[in-house]
Amino acid sequence: MIGFGYDTHRLASGEILILGGIIIDSDIGTTANSDGDVLLHSIMDSLLGAAGLGDIGEHFPDTGPDYKNADSAELTKIVVKMLLDRSLTIINVDATIVLERPKLSGYKEMIRKNTASILDIPVGRVNIKATTNEKMGPEGRSESITVYSVCEIQDKSA
Repeated sequence: MIGFGYDTHRLASGEILILGGIIIDSDIGTTANSDGDVLLHSIMDSLLGAAGLGDIGEHFPDTGPDYKNADSAELTKIVVKMLLDRSLTIINVDATIVLERPKLSGYKEMIRKNTASILDIPVGRVNIKATTNEKMGPEGRSESITVYSVCEIQDKSA
């Protein structure tokens, strides 16, 4: 089963930028109800979609105080448990981060390893890519960050 995920957040000065549970050294970060980890949000949506379980907004709504400043790594672990409870296992995850700045080349392997740990899968099953938007659109103007992800899960009970 294949799932697709997408998430985007505004960027602002004085905020923290977290990707895959890793704090990125940056003068801009995400504005969000939770910790704003747009990478994990996108991955959660891809996993939930592959399993036919809706989206993160249904499970962790940002409309109330329950998930204010929530740790996205912990929410992702809840999604992984939801899959395991249904005999579903994660085969792989592939994500593309669209961000003009800061450059992520020095962080990609840390993000990859930590994401694999959060998902409780081998690091070889996680791929993290980063690209700019060639200074076009809100990502290119450093107004936002967007992540696209795909995953494959398998039903172990079948």
